[in-house]
Amino acid sequence: TRLPLCHPIPIDGIDVDVEESPDGARVLATARTTAKTGIEMEAMTAAAIGAVALYDMIKGLDRGAEIGAVRLLSKSGGKSGDWVR
Repeated sequence: TRLPLCHPIPIDGIDVDVEESPDGARVLATARTTAKTGIEMEAMTAAAIGAVALYDMIKGLDRGAEIGAVRLLSKSGGKSGDWVR
């Protein structure tokens, strides 16, 4: 089954970093491709999976932990050009 608007993208690299924040932690994912299309969905998926993995590691210490908003912070290139939140 294919998802609408879903297409394979050659991924050149993905970096996922976890930073301590005043509210807990922040998962930041950066994805890179040389394709002529955006890769922001892949970056947001990496951030969401990273947040779930982090939750799994800390749930024994804090059952009330929450995963907050997953959102695009910036993108560059592609058909629509650069964008920054």
